Amino acid sequence: MFFLSFASSFMLACILQVAGVSHPAMRRANVSTVTKMSSTQLDEMVPYAHFASAAYYSPIMINAWKCGEACEAVPGFNVSLTGGNDDSIQYYYVGYWPTKNTVVVTHEADLTDANALTRRLDPTLFPGVDSNVEVHSGLADEHARTASIILKEVKSLISQYNAKSVTLIGHSLGAALAEIECVFMALNLPSSIAIKGVTFGTPRVGNPAWAALFDSLVPDFQRINNKKDIVPIVPGRFMGFSHVQGEVHILSNGDAVQCPGDDDATDDQCTIKSVPNIFVGKTSDHLGPYQGVYMGLSP
Repeated sequence: MFFLSFASSFMLACILQVAGVSHPAMRRANVSTVTKMSSTQLDEMVPYAHFASAAYYSPIMINAWKCGEACEAVPGFNVSLTGGNDDSIQYYYVGYWPTKNTVVVTHEADLTDANALTRRLDPTLFPGVDSNVEVHSGLADEHARTASIILKEVKSLISQYNAKSVTLIGHSLGAALAEIECVFMALNLPSSIAIKGVTFGTPRVGNPAWAALFDSLVPDFQRINNKKDIVPIVPGRFMGFSHVQGEVHILSNGDAVQCPGDDDATDDQCTIKSVPNIFVGKTSDHLGPYQGVYMGLSP
C-alpha cells in the first residue's frame, strides 16, 4: 500500500522525533488564533478531495474521466493530459475545471527516492530562488521529471480557456509534490494567474527558508490534516524541515479548525500538538475520511 511505503521511508525521522530530540521554535507567519470552520467551508473542500482521490486511478480511466465516485463527483471536468507509470513516475493529470475557471494539476502519492535529505532547488526550474531554500531531495527529483511537460500543458489550457487560476492538488506524497508545484507555477506563470493549493495529509517538504518563500508566494493554500494522521509530523523538524502555512485540522467528522502559523501552532486542536509522536497517531487516518471522502482506489 502506498501509505506503508511512505511511512517506512521516513521511519528514522519518526523514531528520532519520538526520542525527544530538541528543535528550535519557528515563527515566520503572522500568528492569530485557531478558527472553527463553517459547514460551508467544509463542504467546499469536498471536490478537491475527490480530485486527489482520482489521482490513484490509471491514466486510461482518468482520460475518460471514469473513475467511479471520485470522477462522478466533479462532472464536466475536461482532462487534457495524463501521465506516469505508477513506478518510476507517479500518476498525474492536468485538465480544465469550468466550474471554477481554473486549470487543475493533481499528483498521485508515490516516490522512488525515499531518503530524507534536503537540497537546493534547481535554478532552471525555480528562477531567482535563494540558494538557502531547500526541499526534500527525492521530492525535488520527482517533481523535475514532469515539471516541463505539465507547465507546457498548463500554459496551453490557460490560453485555450482564458483561465484565471491554476489549482494544485494531491494527497500524501502527491500533496508534497503539489506544494512544490505551487511555487513552481508561481515563478513560471504570469503574475495575473492566481495560484491555489489544496493538499491532504501532507508531509513536511522543505526547510524554514522554503516555508518562508512559499508563504510569500502562495497565500491561497490549505493543507488538510485528518485527525491523528502521522504523516504530517514527518520528516522531523529537528532534521531541518518545516511546514508551510495553511493547516486545516479535521478533529472529527464535520468538525475542523484552521490553525495559525507554519509549524508553530500552540493550540491542542492543531496537529503539531495533538499528534506529538507516531505512537499517539493512527495510520488509518491518513486515508480519510476528508469530509466523507477516502483516498485511494475504491474497493
